[in-house]
Amino acid sequence: MERIRRIANPQELDELIERSKQGPVWVFKHSLTCPISSFAWEEYRSFVAGRPEDDAVYSLIEVQTARPASNAVAERTGITHQSPQALLLRDAKVVWHASHHAIRVRALEGA
Repeated sequence: MERIRRIANPQELDELIERSKQGPVWVFKHSLTCPISSFAWEEYRSFVAGRPEDDAVYSLIEVQTARPASNAVAERTGITHQSPQALLLRDAKVVWHASHHAIRVRALEGA
């Protein structure tokens, strides 16, 4: 998980949104208690592992332990909260997002 940055608060999310002006930023919202989220988490981790040389930033928000950051995603982006949820940001905007069973390596690669 060394390439995946854990986000704990809204300020760190704001830093990621700003960083998305320089290159792609991925945000993965993960529920620690949901089996669907566990499956999506494995897909996200496989996706990240398959991209060792890119310049994207990959992040994780655990919704139970970082509720303010999780809520801030919806507030800052206008995308309704889901978990699991994957979002791709570019130029401080969400350009792609998916939730639940739609979070697959192939879908992430297509984004």
